[in-house]
Amino acid sequence: MSHSYSQMLDQIIAAARSAGAAILEIYATDFDVSSKVDASPVTAADERAEAIILDALAAITPEIPVISEEAASAGRIPHVDHRFWLVDPLDGTKEFISRNGEFTVNIALIENNQPVLGVVLAPALNRLFAGVVGEGAFIEDATGRRAIHCRAAPPEGLTVVSSRSHGDAEALDAFLAGRKVAASVNAGSSLKLCLIAAGEADMYPRLGRTMEWDIAAGHAVLSAAGGRVKTLAGNELSYGKDGLDNPHFVATGK
Repeated sequence: MSHSYSQMLDQIIAAARSAGAAILEIYATDFDVSSKVDASPVTAADERAEAIILDALAAITPEIPVISEEAASAGRIPHVDHRFWLVDPLDGTKEFISRNGEFTVNIALIENNQPVLGVVLAPALNRLFAGVVGEGAFIEDATGRRAIHCRAAPPEGLTVVSSRSHGDAEALDAFLAGRKVAASVNAGSSLKLCLIAAGEADMYPRLGRTMEWDIAAGHAVLSAAGGRVKTLAGNELSYGKDGLDNPHFVATGK
């Protein structure tokens, strides 16, 4: 590849921030909500953010195909090989609609079925997480940019993060049975993975359906910070799967 990861990361951050600015413009209005074919909600913010990101990626890496949620939902899914982008222009549309701020812009680069670079921006919270696997992860917020790392689970027990809008409490309780849990935290969108990357939580079991674009960027940040995402069978979660949907998985720190 002609682009270094560090150079590319700054460009992807700029694209995410442009998309985030467009999202916040619509967030401040009385926006309309439509339904996609699968009955999930979509707004003008999803569509504007996607257009901004797709234009940016076409300029940065015209040779790399992009799978993006709204285009994919409309049936526009390019053929991909060993390298491709995965984009969720507005992850957490339900959080956007409920105006709780916990929605994100997700951009990830996949190589050989694994995420290698990721940017997750929560524009309403002014928190951006980014990382390159093998080079580290960081957060940008009101205090500036600083490195982040997964933590070792505290002696008092795990902080477990789960979805604010999706989830099966009974299945989660069964999964956690026998584990020492000190606290439970709810969060929207791919912020759940980033909380583990930042050492603010220890485990995120996802016992429900997700799509690859939902978690790839957060997975990249988590991997760059020293964490893992594995299927319930203990295999590394991979990308480029038929159908682009994920099995149940568990994200963990150290």
